[in-house]
Amino acid sequence: MDLVNRPPATADALRARCLDAGLVVDAPVREADLTEVRDYLDAWTGIVDAPEPADRARALNALLAASAAHPRLTDHADTGWHIHYRDDDMTLAGVVCSLVSVGTALHLTGRGMHRLGRCGADGCGRVFADVSRTGRQRYCSPACANRDAVRRHRSR
Repeated sequence: MDLVNRPPATADALRARCLDAGLVVDAPVREADLTEVRDYLDAWTGIVDAPEPADRARALNALLAASAAHPRLTDHADTGWHIHYRDDDMTLAGVVCSLVSVGTALHLTGRGMHRLGRCGADGCGRVFADVSRTGRQRYCSPACANRDAVRRHRSR
């Protein structure tokens, strides 16, 4: 969600965000990677804004078809065995797109197709993944929820 809510402005910023997230970055990050990731994120928000579960599935399936591959086990960085849903020779942008697509698919199928949204606070609109127990999250953060509660209280 952070990549959508605070998109990186430079290739170096994209590299730093990937490293901070624990992604192994073993090739130079190009301006083309930044452009591709930003274009992908624009398409990805279509999943968040889709009105129905079937629309979300269609949009996500298109992104999965373009970025994911059959699952395979790897220990490419000697960090332990894990699953990749992507080809080995992908650019950084390809890796990010694959990770986000597969992660989104796992989140929606595991938690519920409604578990992505935009913050309900006036003027916010940030994207969030609903990880609440009840599946009724309306705000991106406690700060936005509190700000909206204060606004509603004062309006009465």
